Amino acid sequence: MKWHLSGCSFRPAAATLSNTCLRAVKKWRSDWKYPTILLCIYGFFSTVKPLEPFLIPFLTGPDKNLTTEQVNNQIFPVWTYSYLSVLVPVFLLTDWLRYMPVVVFQCVMLFITTALLLWTASVPAMQATQFFYGVVTASDIAYFSYIYSVIDLKRYRKATSYSRSVQLLGYTVGSVLGQLLVSFDLMSYNNILVFTLVLTAIALLTSFFLPVPQKSMFFHQRRGRQTAAEQSNTINASLENGGGEMVESGEGEPDAEKLEESIVTQSCGQVLLQLWRDFRHCYSSRQLLYWSVWWAMATCGYNQTVNYVQVLWEHVQPSQNFSIYNGGVEAVSNLLSAATAYGIGFTEVRWEQWGELALGGFSGLSAASLFLMTFTGNIWVCYSGYVVFKSLYMMLITIAMYQIAADLSMERYALVFGANTFGALALQTIITSVVVDSRGLGLAIIPQFTVYSSYFLVISVVFLLRGLFSIWRAQRSRKETIPPDKDETPGSEEHRF
Repeated sequence: MKWHLSGCSFRPAAATLSNTCLRAVKKWRSDWKYPTILLCIYGFFSTVKPLEPFLIPFLTGPDKNLTTEQVNNQIFPVWTYSYLSVLVPVFLLTDWLRYMPVVVFQCVMLFITTALLLWTASVPAMQATQFFYGVVTASDIAYFSYIYSVIDLKRYRKATSYSRSVQLLGYTVGSVLGQLLVSFDLMSYNNILVFTLVLTAIALLTSFFLPVPQKSMFFHQRRGRQTAAEQSNTINASLENGGGEMVESGEGEPDAEKLEESIVTQSCGQVLLQLWRDFRHCYSSRQLLYWSVWWAMATCGYNQTVNYVQVLWEHVQPSQNFSIYNGGVEAVSNLLSAATAYGIGFTEVRWEQWGELALGGFSGLSAASLFLMTFTGNIWVCYSGYVVFKSLYMMLITIAMYQIAADLSMERYALVFGANTFGALALQTIITSVVVDSRGLGLAIIPQFTVYSSYFLVISVVFLLRGLFSIWRAQRSRKETIPPDKDETPGSEEHRF
């Protein structure tokens, strides 16, 4: 009887402990850190790609036996066409499905891409690989937008920093890992792809645990009698308790039914009409328009350069011995790009005045780096030019993002981001179809990079002239608004003459 009573005495304690644990887990899942951590895990494992710096040697080597011309003029252009064709549908579906399903879909497409790369070898199969990878790239909008729909406004900056930094970390780790595996001959290219499939599977498993947001930017908006900003503040205040911790259920948590009632689902026609109105409003600002033009033009040239730079490296140094350093070069370029982009946040520069001049000047340096890469016969000079080019672009695109986002709501920033990306892809598609595609001019790699170098030179000249004009106009306006000297008498103007 004693043991029976003792056992019974422990049951309430066990039940209390169990309830406490469940409440702690529920509280943690409702905190902003839970989706952020999961998204960062997904972002890391989906971007660790050890084979990527060695893709050209893999495709043109004994594993696939493809020619450089086939890779350059027939296979790689498909990515550009795919990306452009699916960008707008993916953008709308991402918002309509509320992000999480598209994140899962992106990982499935990435898994298919890697599997095709591993188990197929023909040109049509490699073109299918590029098509699926274009879908993966277009789905990045879900990864970058998801976090804004599940956390409070005041957490945006920190969560954005985490999600973007972890992607860069994944690319860097993948490059370094690939460099080590290839340099020390620890794995064959095929085994590296199998290892990448395992990493992608981990990312896919993680994506299933992401909570589905209740709202989205366009199709599922929070609406009420208050303005959007006031309502957001009201909901945030009701959801949070003091130091940012979520209030437990039953202790001030908002009624779920009331929260659901505040989510209004709009039709596709309503969303498209609102997007068009916002589009016209955003681009009515000349300042935003100029920065967006640079964004689209520079991103187009950057994508073309990064997509085909390995072909250039193979041309500069045909020996397979030097291709083993590709991973190290990518790792260094990623780290320096992160450092320059991070350092921009600590600079005290009036970018609204000097920004266009900076865009023109640094774009000129980018053009010089590309010309150096194109016409040098030294692989190390070519590598160095690439590192400088990539770092300059990352620095300038960070400045452009800051300037564009400064006076925009999150919804309008997403729209401008999508519109600028679409513009960059439209330009890239034109350049690819005319310059690269075998059905167009089908230029060899040196003429291609001569075009890209000249392209950045044109960007530089345009924005240098625009920047100088802006500074001259600002100086002139400042002189016109300077008040007369206090010591002057009303009649002193006559004595000057």
